[in-house]
Amino acid sequence: MPQNRIMLDVLKGKAVFPPPLWMMRQAGRYLPEYRETRRRAGSFLDLCYDPDLAVEVTLQPIERFGFDASILFSDILVVPHALGRDVRFEEGRGPLLTPITAPEIAALESKTFHVNLEPVYETVRRLRTKLPDETTLIGFCGAPWTAATYMIAGHGTPDQAPARLFAYREPAAFQNLLKVLADNSAAYLIRQIEAGADVVQIFDSWSGVLDDESFDLFCVQPVAEIVGRIRAVHPDVPIIGFPKGAGARYRTYRQKTGVTALGIDWTVPLMAAKDLQRLGAVQGNLDPLRLVAGGKALSDGVEAILGALGDGPLIFNLGHGITPETPIAHVEAMVKLVRSATR
Repeated sequence: MPQNRIMLDVLKGKAVFPPPLWMMRQAGRYLPEYRETRRRAGSFLDLCYDPDLAVEVTLQPIERFGFDASILFSDILVVPHALGRDVRFEEGRGPLLTPITAPEIAALESKTFHVNLEPVYETVRRLRTKLPDETTLIGFCGAPWTAATYMIAGHGTPDQAPARLFAYREPAAFQNLLKVLADNSAAYLIRQIEAGADVVQIFDSWSGVLDDESFDLFCVQPVAEIVGRIRAVHPDVPIIGFPKGAGARYRTYRQKTGVTALGIDWTVPLMAAKDLQRLGAVQGNLDPLRLVAGGKALSDGVEAILGALGDGPLIFNLGHGITPETPIAHVEAMVKLVRSATR
């Protein structure tokens, strides 16, 4: 891999200051150019599966802000979609699926999985040729638990009660669902790496709603399986795990899954983040609403993170995805604050 992608140095454990910078959901509705491309695409899934348009929107924040990393434009729900489940996105409602039943889990179709996802792999191949050489390319998938929550409820819910109840009432079927998702997600990430991704990230957006036993069974074990499968083929490719809301269990997650780096949400105290950083790189963790607010709220947040974590391996990021109402001027200000920072 090229030596000038500073995010890769950080993922190897090197402290770089100012740290590399990118944002989760950086290609999105806060950008007018994204909204125009999204309008031309027709539907959200059409945008995800059209390599021309997916490359276009992935590059938009790189061209505007010069971030150190670019993340593939796609969605975590392309995995269940590629397994034969219906997935659609409605404005104002988000993703909608037909809830899966226990008998239907055995009928999930893996034979055409990679065929269905070929447009995504083509997007990754094109991105690697179009991105600046110094820009790290990140592939990603949703963690099995988070993908399963949408497959079972058919939509997002505040506490994922439908998936939790399903897991308690149908434990064998639920474990089978997690296994199918882990096996196919690992294969999906391996194909992204082979297409040109430097790094992969596993998003577990709903890990924070589980008790200890369920966290280990539903979050840790499936991700550990994915990490093991990737490492068997690509032992040197960094893997970022982002178990949002894991709280005191972040350390356990890191140790048991074997991820290279931890994405941490904005609720993680900076002293706790510092402790996690002693075990390897951390990524985060500015509150996205500080970016919306701008001004002193933004500068104080950036200063606190750099002051606490800047002398160790840090990838500066938000503690979750950027929100659509974020002013572009505030993103520009954040980039300037990070890149002009001094020790």
